[in-house]
Amino acid sequence: MSPDRQWWLRVPAVFLSPGSVFAALRNEEQGDLDARQEPLLALVYLAGIAAVLATSTAGTLLDDAEYDSLLVVVWAVIAGGIYGLAGYFIIGGALYLGARGLGSLGTYRRARHILGLAVAPLALSLFLVWPLELAALGSDVFRTGGSDDGAADLVFDGLELGF
Repeated sequence: MSPDRQWWLRVPAVFLSPGSVFAALRNEEQGDLDARQEPLLALVYLAGIAAVLATSTAGTLLDDAEYDSLLVVVWAVIAGGIYGLAGYFIIGGALYLGARGLGSLGTYRRARHILGLAVAPLALSLFLVWPLELAALGSDVFRTGGSDDGAADLVFDGLELGF
């Protein structure tokens, strides 16, 4: 099996057998390093989208008359990508420096890859929590007040925090 295929299969495996997936990060062969770039980038990108949708800014987007549902999707994709990639490199750097300060011999790339796998639950919330929230509350999720004000909002906030 090709290294590319192995890493795409390891993405969902991180939920079932994280130890084996994180152990696979020890392989520093160039082919393996190249193969894990796209799956980890996809995880980080999806996690960034989930993160920006959970912000207070997202909760007020449709209060502005210039925004519609399509623009909210475009905003989430663009802002989520920026948010995810910036966090990937900045927080990955902080993780690297912290680990290095504690005596780790790992590389900056490995620190970023560990972070990329660690945000997998956040990326999963985009597919488990957000469809339920949008089905239950509709576009009120992106407005101040409305049907998402109260217990339902607290339940979904708790689910998002759980991820």
